[in-house]
Amino acid sequence: MLHWDDLRLFLAVARAGRLTSAGQALGVNHTTVARRLTALEDALGARLFDRTSRGVVMTAAGALLLDHAERVEREFEAAAATLSGRAEAIAGEVRLATPEAFGTYIIAPNIADFHDRYPDLLLELMPESRAVSLANREADIAITVDRPPRGKLVVRKLCDYQLGLYASADYLARHPPIRSAQDVAAQPFVAYIDQMIDMRGLRYLSEVAGEARPVFRSSSIVAQQKAVASGVGLGLLHRFSADSEPGLVRILPDEVEITRSYWLVLRPEHQKSPHTRAVIAFIDDLLARYRALL
Repeated sequence: MLHWDDLRLFLAVARAGRLTSAGQALGVNHTTVARRLTALEDALGARLFDRTSRGVVMTAAGALLLDHAERVEREFEAAAATLSGRAEAIAGEVRLATPEAFGTYIIAPNIADFHDRYPDLLLELMPESRAVSLANREADIAITVDRPPRGKLVVRKLCDYQLGLYASADYLARHPPIRSAQDVAAQPFVAYIDQMIDMRGLRYLSEVAGEARPVFRSSSIVAQQKAVASGVGLGLLHRFSADSEPGLVRILPDEVEITRSYWLVLRPEHQKSPHTRAVIAFIDDLLARYRALL
């Protein structure tokens, strides 16, 4: 039987990425963490982490448990807040920086739900395709496509997501069929402005069409999606937004798919803030709902 202390240990290891760091967060030494983690894996009959010289790497079984463990954690904290009368005290402002697509297509359409849940908590959203500095207090929480280097920041992987190759139905009707990846490089493309890409994870065009001929560039992925929908050329777009864009058609879905990850990043002093935890709980709930679309 799983106990809350087992889940607390598991969550600490998942979020820290190292047994030593997890032990520091829990107030125990790393050998105790290792022993209890092994006992948990034995009890479940599944390996949750692969141990490496640089830390631990979550397995598929670990990722499955993570979803459930975080749900239990949110429910426990919500119950504790309600019983102690703190639920009504979540008021103030939180600034959230996200990649443009995440903020525009996942956060913003659900902001009414957030307001209903936390009517006195103002969420300031920065949906941009540039890296922000938490050290300079540009934001309280950041979601990035590049995993920050290990340091003083709290970092947690949120999820993987996919990009696909898209064109408008009108474009496909006016051009020869695209039957294989070899046909892609000769097509006109919509792309980012190279000099304005701050995040390495956004440099993916060369993975699909190294000699691509851009006919339109934009620092905005939303503008890129609209340009592709206009029929000007092909584009690599987020599946969670492009699949529902009227007139867009996914091309070569079995051959062209790029996987990237979203990472949650915040400063340690914000980790236990009720404001921050409320926003993170909201994000986790949204991703649980959107997971099949990512």
